[in-house]
Amino acid sequence: MKKFYIQTNQSRLEVVPERGGIITSWRVQNQEILYLDEERFANPQLSVRGGIPILFPICGNLPNNTYTLNDKQYTLKQHGFARDLPWEFIEDQVTPEKASLTLALSSNEQTRAVYPFEFKLAFTYQIQGNTLEIRQKYTNLSTEQMPFSTGLHPYFLTVDKNQLKFEIPSQEYQDQITKEIHLFNGDFDYNRDEIDVAFKQLNGKSATVTDNARKLKLKLEYDDTYSTLVFWTVIGKDYYCLEPWSAARNALNTGERLSVLEPEASHTATVRLTANFF
Repeated sequence: MKKFYIQTNQSRLEVVPERGGIITSWRVQNQEILYLDEERFANPQLSVRGGIPILFPICGNLPNNTYTLNDKQYTLKQHGFARDLPWEFIEDQVTPEKASLTLALSSNEQTRAVYPFEFKLAFTYQIQGNTLEIRQKYTNLSTEQMPFSTGLHPYFLTVDKNQLKFEIPSQEYQDQITKEIHLFNGDFDYNRDEIDVAFKQLNGKSATVTDNARKLKLKLEYDDTYSTLVFWTVIGKDYYCLEPWSAARNALNTGERLSVLEPEASHTATVRLTANFF
């Protein structure tokens, strides 16, 4: 599996195009920001746990992994197919202060079987200073409207979840397991086997996580494309995920916050991560 690297005087990014165009490592001031389960990553049969997987054309899962479009039923597995398919390396641009790398994914026979649209995705990963910017372009090459949702699933490395402090622009979240709505005070109960919650009522365009154990403050910024932040972690693992999604799970069936692209139209989106050690 070929790994691509870009590096500046402050940070270094590692990307594996053939495993879903995934970012597998982001180092700032020589410290790793992301978690990666190397054993799972080495097995293409397993979904990746770590790095920053790309979610498209759905985020989360669908009931029975199915959706209906124009009276026809299709099967799509959790988070869609973009994270499993090989992406194409397009170009890189590197200076001592700023470096970027662009990858693309186009529709093919495999994607059309589960998602009947012609499309092209282009992702540009750019590092500058202590910031990683993920610029995305979604193009509908079909002759009809293309519905989709998109998201990122970053796994952040942590050594003590009890020393995490969250600032999320929402007062409540929905527990994805029980479906109950809870008020949010900045903390989670890490004694639970799994935490899987969605913040759907966002009133701002950024969230921060202060990891006092690592002396790291992470800022996640996102544009108007994104309507939902998902927090996910499991007990006993040294990671947590804070995921920007354009729509909540099952949007292909419900239509809730679903993005719809006109024929030949494109949509751009940006997510920015900034890592400050203190």
